Amino acid sequence: MKKTLLRVSALVLIVASLSSCATVFGGQVSACQRTKPAPGQPAREIRAGALIADIVLFLPGTIVDFATGAIYKPCDRK
Repeated sequence: MKKTLLRVSALVLIVASLSSCATVFGGQVSACQRTKPAPGQPAREIRAGALIADIVLFLPGTIVDFATGAIYKPCDRK
């Protein structure tokens, strides 16, 4: 019983540490990723790989990525 509990808690800890992939592995979030587009402007593009990883690994991590803006692709402004 204790081994099973230990394994489950270790698995939960590993999954929680890998959550919100775009926030952890996406690099610094730029200002244009944080701001909402104005009415009439095109919507921001989402990083598909990070979204899929969030869904597969730990679904609440998706909320963190959207809240920080890290799930969106960086802007191409130069």
